Order: sequence, then structure tokens, then C-alpha cells
Amino acid sequence: MDATPSATELARYLEQRGELSKPWMLQLLRLTKLKEARQEMDPQEYLDKLQEAHADLMRLGEFWKGREQEVFAGRYQPPTLIEPLPGSPDDR
Repeated sequence: MDATPSATELARYLEQRGELSKPWMLQLLRLTKLKEARQEMDPQEYLDKLQEAHADLMRLGEFWKGREQEVFAGRYQPPTLIEPLPGSPDDR
């Protein structure tokens, strides 16, 4: 069984956490959607889109500096204080 969330589940999670503005999270969502569409795609089209996604990810630079454990080891620790979404009733 694949424990990876679907693109819809991932998008919902990122939206709830207010992380859709983070470019690396958008890339994760993009790759998840691409993985889901792979079976319906021509192999060359899939490879082209994967190469595009890789090039875009490389343009992000070293976003991972200081976040090595989270990014490379999968040891994400959410902050103890979760800020409310901007514009929500709980927003200060």
C-alpha cells in the first residue's frame, strides 16, 4: 500500500497549514500530480514534464539550508505555535 497522499489530500493539507505560498511545497504538489497522471501520459511527455519540474526545483536555490533534517531525513517537526491563516477570524 502506498502511504503517499493523493494530490487532492496534499493540496488540502498544504492549504490548511497555510503552506501553499512556499515554492518547494508547490513543487511537491506538482510532482505528486505528475506521478498520478503518469499512466495516462505518453512516456516522452512524462519525461519532458519531469525535466521541467526538476529545472524549476533547481532554480529555487538552497531553500533547504538550515532545514536539512526536515527536507532530507523526513523529520518534519511542526512548530508548536500554528499561526492562523491571514484573513481568518483568528487572524490578529
